[in-house]
Amino acid sequence: MKQEVFLPDDYRPAEDEPFMNERQTEYFRRKLIDWKNDLMADSRDTIEGLQEGTRNIPDVADRASEETDRALELRTRDRARKLVSKINAALRRIDEGEYGYCEVTGEPISLKRLDARPIATMSLEAQERHERREKVHRDD
Repeated sequence: MKQEVFLPDDYRPAEDEPFMNERQTEYFRRKLIDWKNDLMADSRDTIEGLQEGTRNIPDVADRASEETDRALELRTRDRARKLVSKINAALRRIDEGEYGYCEVTGEPISLKRLDARPIATMSLEAQERHERREKVHRDD
């Protein structure tokens, strides 16, 4: 069984420590798990709200407004579901020792980028190149 890594509450990954050492890896693992748990709790709340909120509204305008609200909430939940999938993929990369490295160049992704977007799979430069290529092909 893997030994738990001690991580102070105020810990932040720093550039002057070895990249993706045990503390950094544990920091990002916890960050991803906390994010996933928040998304899952929101999803449960949405499901409960939708189940409780089913009612017959006689006014057509009010019914349309409620349906629009429900559709928006369901779209938000679908985006959250896709995000949970990306979080799970990031957690797998941590387990496999691949987390934090660009899938295109193999170079380390900056700690600032990972802290801001822990599901990132590409360095900022590789992501920008990818988006430029995508934009060029989309304009065709």
